[in-house]
Amino acid sequence: MIDYFAIALTHGLILIACWRLLSRDELDVEGAASPPQAKPWLPEGVGLNDGEGERDA
Repeated sequence: MIDYFAIALTHGLILIACWRLLSRDELDVEGAASPPQAKPWLPEGVGLNDGEGERDA
């Protein structure tokens, strides 16, 4: 009996989470993603590499 309750409870919670995720308004919006947020705790220029240029091996 406990096993059935545990399975039903966890599956119910997963179902509620999926329902809430799928009902979000952001899923209906087409467009570019927002630009990356600034990270004030990093020194200037660190973490801004867009993949071009030389890389350390």
